[in-house]
This record gives sequence, structure tokens and C-alpha cells, in this order.
Amino acid sequence: MITPAAQQAVERWLEQRDQNGEALASKFLFPDPKNPDEPLDRLRVYALIRDLGERAGIGAISPHMLRHSFATHMLNRGADLRSLQILLGHADISTTEIYTKTRDDRLAGLVKDTHPLARGKGDDV
Repeated sequence: MITPAAQQAVERWLEQRDQNGEALASKFLFPDPKNPDEPLDRLRVYALIRDLGERAGIGAISPHMLRHSFATHMLNRGADLRSLQILLGHADISTTEIYTKTRDDRLAGLVKDTHPLARGKGDDV
């Protein structure tokens, strides 16, 4: 089932996509910008993201880096592991648990900065 928000996003995308005459004739929701008769595939997405990162001056980035950043961001802001598992499409929760390892430094800093017994003890937490 597609949510109303997703439906609206698709409608907005189609309005933008269809401003390009070549894409208007495409049967694909996401046609390849260089060849609208073909779908946008993972290799082209990788190249587009890499090029955008370089043009933005942040170096070559990848879809995997974006996925990892998304997962880390969600966990750091309180998302529960099961919800993140669903969002990432992981079949097994143990795959999603890998992202919890990225939080160790953040959690240690949080304890040091906010726990009442840690105040004034420096790095001895």
C-alpha cells in the first residue's frame, strides 16, 4: 500500500520528470537521464551520487555511505532497531544491529556530559 505522502511525492516527481520531453515518453517512473528508454539502474545512481558529491566539494560518496548515514542518524535520534530494520529492508535484525556499534563514542560522551556521577571526573567514566 502506498501512503498519501508517497503518492503526493510521486505526483510531484512526475510533474518534474515530464518537463523533459524525452522522459515524458518513457514508460519508467525513473528513466535513465542519458537514455529515457531504459530504467535508471543502480550503477547510474552510483555514478550520479558520486558526481554530486564531487561537485559539492565533499569528495566521492556512494549510495552505501548515504544508507549508512541514514541508519546512524535515525538511531542517534531515537529510532528503535526494529523500525530501522523495516526501513532498511533487512531480513534479520542482526544485520541492523551492526549500526548500533557506531554509537559507542556518542553514548560514552553522553554519559560523560550528562550523568550526575560522571561530572567532575574527567575521562574516568
